[in-house]
Amino acid sequence: MTKTKTKTKTKTKTKTKTKTKTKKSKRNIALTALTTVSGVVLGLTLPLTATASTAQAASTALRVKPLDWTKCEGSGFGPRQECATVDVPMDYADPEGEKIGIAVSRIRSEKPAVRRGVLLLIPGGPGGSSLEEQSAKARTLPREVREAYDLVVFDPRGNGRSAPVSCGFEQRDLAATAFRPWPVGPDGSVAGNLTAARRMAGACERNGGELLRHIDTVANAHDVDRIRAALGERKLSAWGVSYGSYLGAVYSQLFPHRTDRFVLDSNLDANADAHGGQVARGLWAGFEQGVEDVFPEFAKWASAPGNPYRLADTAAEVRPVFLRLAARLDREPIPWPGANPAELNGNVLRQSLLDAFYDPEGFPAAAQLILAARKGTVPPAPEAPPEALLQNGLAVASATFCNEGKWPASAARYQREVDESRAKYPLTAGMPRNATLCAAWPYPPKQDPVRITDRGPSTILMVQNERDPAAPLAGARELRAALGKRAVMVTVNATGHDAYLGNGNACGDAAVTRYLATGERPTRDTYCR
Repeated sequence: MTKTKTKTKTKTKTKTKTKTKTKKSKRNIALTALTTVSGVVLGLTLPLTATASTAQAASTALRVKPLDWTKCEGSGFGPRQECATVDVPMDYADPEGEKIGIAVSRIRSEKPAVRRGVLLLIPGGPGGSSLEEQSAKARTLPREVREAYDLVVFDPRGNGRSAPVSCGFEQRDLAATAFRPWPVGPDGSVAGNLTAARRMAGACERNGGELLRHIDTVANAHDVDRIRAALGERKLSAWGVSYGSYLGAVYSQLFPHRTDRFVLDSNLDANADAHGGQVARGLWAGFEQGVEDVFPEFAKWASAPGNPYRLADTAAEVRPVFLRLAARLDREPIPWPGANPAELNGNVLRQSLLDAFYDPEGFPAAAQLILAARKGTVPPAPEAPPEALLQNGLAVASATFCNEGKWPASAARYQREVDESRAKYPLTAGMPRNATLCAAWPYPPKQDPVRITDRGPSTILMVQNERDPAAPLAGARELRAALGKRAVMVTVNATGHDAYLGNGNACGDAAVTRYLATGERPTRDTYCR
């Protein structure tokens, strides 16, 4: 669950890094607006109860043309990089029907004599990522990894260069506080959210096109296997982050014997047993605990002596300062010309704090906004990503969430869950339990989400920050338990989303690099201090 950043970071640093951080980009689940989930149309006309082995057999039975590699067009690509397109069925239930193109890019191994195979980077989101962004990320990998693999990135179906979709949302629905269903008004009513859900779902039905029905995690997993086959590889290694960790887990369940060395980073609760198996709703609900996990670190930073953006004298005072201000802004928003919405209300403040929690380097910007609002002022309006990027990313996210399973439609149920969430998790004010546009999605789900189990080879290394707002440790532990002997987990004493080469630490980075480069994995679950 990644996000689109709509603000420029302050240069003030909150910690010293000993490595170059991978740039976070304009993404989604964040998309300052999103998350994910799974479903499955198991190639050909298989029954919905098809097993992982039959799914694998169906996928490999499809014809795959060799790739025609050419120079990558556009900026953001390295001189050694080449691009191609993999043709895949729009609907895996009709493998001989209409095809779409999945854009892929490759950087060949820097040392062919030691090349092991292909490392596929599976982006977060869903939606909002780009081939260029993932390519830049690939080039930051340690030398021993760049030597061991051809590095391959791709735009998932519907995204970027891969048959992009759009719902044509209204401008107001492109706001982060619209897609993320913050309850409208100070009383926590869900009525406005259900009205927005019907409006946004209607836009997708009118404008989204046929592909929108066929964007889900299992279709993405089959696309990954098409990429593997087109590359001529018997097995695939992968690094999946955020939503990419979930897609990686689903791929490993459907195609267990196609996995070589899999790294799952910033992990999501893939089975959502606490939410009745409603995976998408479970992923949204993770924000409740995720924000609570990070807030104490923010409070310590925001109360530290000498901090130019200090909010309170003690860490314990920071929470009431924030909650009182958010409540005041619910009642008395401050005009914010150029922003979307054009006011700083309580939900915009809450969303801004959540955004900052993805990376501790965002703490100063959140504190500056709080300080300004306490004085009744606002900073310059944040620069929004290009509208085409937002429209595309939000459409992909919407389809992925909503096609994964049936969402409740009952206003009474949403109101009850929002009220309970607001009482227990006031920092997120009921948003994680509220109605998204999936409550009014026009298309029925094709199947239940894939259940992750301990059946399959032991090829997975999980890496997980202890304090992650979008992928909380509690959810990662659920995935770890589901995978059983198939996985080992490295828990990192760090704050923020994206652990490996991002917001983790040197110990966690070393464990992942070692596994990818040599195959050496910790013998048991490990804690990196």
